[in-house]
Amino acid sequence: MNKFLPLLVLLLMTFAGSAAFGQGAIKGKVKDNQNLSLPGANVIILSLNKMAITDQSGEFVLMGIPEGLHDIQVSYLGYEMQTNQVQVKRGQTHETMFEMSPGLVEGAEFIVFGDRLKGQAKALNQQKNNQNITNIVSSDQIGRFPDANIGDALKRIPGITMQNDQGEARDIIIRGMAPQLNSVTLNGERIPSAEGDNRRVQMDLIPSDMIQTIEVNKAVLPNMDADAIGGSVNLVTRKAPNALRISGTAATGLNLLTEKPIWTGSVILGNRFLDDKLGAIVSASYNNHNFGSDNIEAVWYESDNGLALEEFEMRKYLVQRIRKSVSLSLDYEVNANHSFIFSSMYNHRNDWENRFGMKVDELDEAFDDGNFEEISPNVFNTVGRVEYQTKGGIGSDHVKNKRLEDQRVQNFTLGGDHIFNRLKMDWSATYAKASEKRPTERYIGYRSGGQEVLVDIMDTEKPYAALLNHEDNFGLELDELVEENGNTFDEDINAKMDFKLPYSNSGVLQFGGRYRSKYKMRNNNYYEYSPVDEDAFGRTLGEVPNTDQSDPNFLAGSQYQIGNFADPEFLGSLDFYDEGQFEGELKTDEFIPGNYSANEAIYGAYMMADHQLTEKLSAIVGLRWEYTDISYTGNLFDMDNEEYIEDTAGDTYHNVMPGVHLKYDLDPNSILRFAWTNTLARPNYYDLVPYAEYSASDEELATGNPNLVPTTSMNFDLMAEKYFDNVGLFSVGGFYKDIDKFIYYITDLDYTDPVFGSNLEYTRPENGGTASVYGLEASVQKQIWKGLGIYLNYTFTKSSTTGIEGREESDLMLPGTAENMFNASLSYETKKLVLRASLNYASDYLDELGGEEFEDRYYDKQTFLDFNASYAFTPKWRVFLEGNNLTNQPLRYYQGIRSRTMQAEYYNARFNLGIKFDVFQ
Repeated sequence: MNKFLPLLVLLLMTFAGSAAFGQGAIKGKVKDNQNLSLPGANVIILSLNKMAITDQSGEFVLMGIPEGLHDIQVSYLGYEMQTNQVQVKRGQTHETMFEMSPGLVEGAEFIVFGDRLKGQAKALNQQKNNQNITNIVSSDQIGRFPDANIGDALKRIPGITMQNDQGEARDIIIRGMAPQLNSVTLNGERIPSAEGDNRRVQMDLIPSDMIQTIEVNKAVLPNMDADAIGGSVNLVTRKAPNALRISGTAATGLNLLTEKPIWTGSVILGNRFLDDKLGAIVSASYNNHNFGSDNIEAVWYESDNGLALEEFEMRKYLVQRIRKSVSLSLDYEVNANHSFIFSSMYNHRNDWENRFGMKVDELDEAFDDGNFEEISPNVFNTVGRVEYQTKGGIGSDHVKNKRLEDQRVQNFTLGGDHIFNRLKMDWSATYAKASEKRPTERYIGYRSGGQEVLVDIMDTEKPYAALLNHEDNFGLELDELVEENGNTFDEDINAKMDFKLPYSNSGVLQFGGRYRSKYKMRNNNYYEYSPVDEDAFGRTLGEVPNTDQSDPNFLAGSQYQIGNFADPEFLGSLDFYDEGQFEGELKTDEFIPGNYSANEAIYGAYMMADHQLTEKLSAIVGLRWEYTDISYTGNLFDMDNEEYIEDTAGDTYHNVMPGVHLKYDLDPNSILRFAWTNTLARPNYYDLVPYAEYSASDEELATGNPNLVPTTSMNFDLMAEKYFDNVGLFSVGGFYKDIDKFIYYITDLDYTDPVFGSNLEYTRPENGGTASVYGLEASVQKQIWKGLGIYLNYTFTKSSTTGIEGREESDLMLPGTAENMFNASLSYETKKLVLRASLNYASDYLDELGGEEFEDRYYDKQTFLDFNASYAFTPKWRVFLEGNNLTNQPLRYYQGIRSRTMQAEYYNARFNLGIKFDVFQ
């Protein structure tokens, strides 16, 4: 009952507040001279010093207004100031409309106010007038981000770096905080994760065409979900326009690695109906991209005879990715006091992948035994185990002889906005679900030990190991025939209610409640097959249909010639279900420990006062409370006896998190901000599962940890901002985070378990000690001269940790903390032409802790160079050209020191050429 008490208190306050009627309200909309809404406009009644900020639809509400005639003033960077007069009557809500005109003057010349600059104006106005410390990225007026996906747009924001997958930005790191320490929402509601074991949201799942604005909240308010230690990213979809709007994009391109075309299309259709009471907008997007990557991977160790490779692998990926998205947004105004909204989005991404992997392992045995010949410095002839593996899928029309990863995310939200004179109430209810399916994923591998191999570590940045005679791979013996099916499901049901009640001309009390419910499960299986007649099937790689995947232009280097592999079409054609051809066995040890189900319920409540202390100083002081109830079911598995039992664990806890936000206006365009906030990050789903994976023969035990508690953080932020009327910004600030109980993985040797015995190598997640993260951010956006503009930002971040068992004497940074991040963009714009070149740099950082310093894994520095241009041959039609990853920046990890490559994956550049149109009334 205690967990419902704050919600009951809020309801009592609501009824008490509803009696405080007696004054009037003003509701309005701000738009530009093209009839497009302007979010982030500053609206003020000067005589009362009472302010409001327009939302994404350009709308605002001012409550508690005394009877009489009032002058309302609206200001917007890049536009002329506008003033309207409104007559207010007691107990009524009065509506008004503002139409803003561009008004940029610098010296004696007008600044060119084109599509890109209008988009920048929207972003800067929202950022300037937000209550908290934020960064905003807005689509340009033509309705398209200059970046292909949301992740690529995010990496240009100060303090943000992205981790890539297959050449696209996927996982977000904010101010050194790992992806699971940040949150991602869609229109303020959490996006469920299609990942099987963690809380990350894949940023490459949602195309940028579907999003109107990206908000990065670096200091969260009490009315926001608290699980955002690094920050919260809110993706805002398009709202219904003020009149008919039809927009579209059609493009084709080329991926230089695969030399195959890229196809992209999108359409937006919106209008208002029923005397403008009903607004509707539909958006759809399609992207078909054939790409791939050239990859090398290595594991290093310190042998009895010096530094050596333990294993080495070459990989070639061929991927087709099709992204399809559709969204629908409706709003209906019953009258000036009551309106309803419905929003929905469906995202579907299919990845069809073939992977060809050549692996050499068991090299540690040869180097420890001295079984090698050094034919030149750090070049060896030795022996190892060699495997050639093909990854694919069944040969159906849908799976296409490839591994299919089918990911889907969908959100549906119904909400309402209501004005009861002095009291404003917003509510919403959301249903969301995500899924990932990998049907009939197949592997065929040929492997033999004792093979003569050549190992070259003369250049540790380009290690090499392969068969001494490449044609020996045709004699490798059949090792595995596998088919597995993966299924992950995540379902959310969320609801919230928010209230605003003015308690004076200078202050507003905000309070509300939140409920979040989640069900998540993973249900995989794994079958191993063997031919009934191995002679007829083919005992060696040379006896089955194979394909040569060598490429003299392999991006990691021409020396990496990967060789011949079993043909994916042959693998897909095998009828594993014919008992006359194959014998199948369900291998429970391969999937049972990974299967689980989870139930999580979160109850939240908050209260905060937004008060204008003086003409220049405002403050938000508040408190947020969250109660968490979790229950997880996993499997305790004994590998050697192939037995398992189901186990369930649960926990409840609550967190109280106060916060203070101060904003001081030095002048209308100069702002000082300070924030003290408290946030948390709940453990990854799978880390909480009560599973046990035990092997008596290897004396290894791995478990989850249901006793994990959330990581918490106390955060301090200070930011100074100077905005320019010609749509520019200079900002500088610092931040500090005091983190407690961060989560890391630990391995104990000679461990004794009451169930599984002694002398075990035991791995599990644990709560660590403390960590501190501090840094500096600086940013400049400025129109320099006659259409020439610059965008620069730099972030410096440092971190330290304590309480990591076994590494107490090490000076360890928090994983994910890149010390230096830099963005630079140079643009030129006329009324028809837009040109932009962009540079993005992030320094290397610790990615994963090993048992000792030698084993630590680092994410290497990266530099991206992109270019885009567009030309409007009419006001409504334009052509565009985009080039991405012009530096051929690889994804690279290194082990211990930068010169020891663990992984280097190359993608090459890609280009797009297309046409856009935007027709509106």
